[in-house]
Amino acid sequence: MNPHLLRLPEVSEMTGIPAATLRFWRHQGTGPRSTKLGRRVVYREADVIAWIDEQFEKASA
Repeated sequence: MNPHLLRLPEVSEMTGIPAATLRFWRHQGTGPRSTKLGRRVVYREADVIAWIDEQFEKASA
């Protein structure tokens, strides 16, 4: 499996959420799942999409 990895600016563009907010959420342990590869923070595209889906499920509950 070769996951498609996204950088912070790409996730920001994809979601419309400012990069600073994504950084803050990462610090708090919330928001889309991410990790560091070396010095770079990366997100798996599938995790970002799953997180977006969760937000819709929470909103309709």
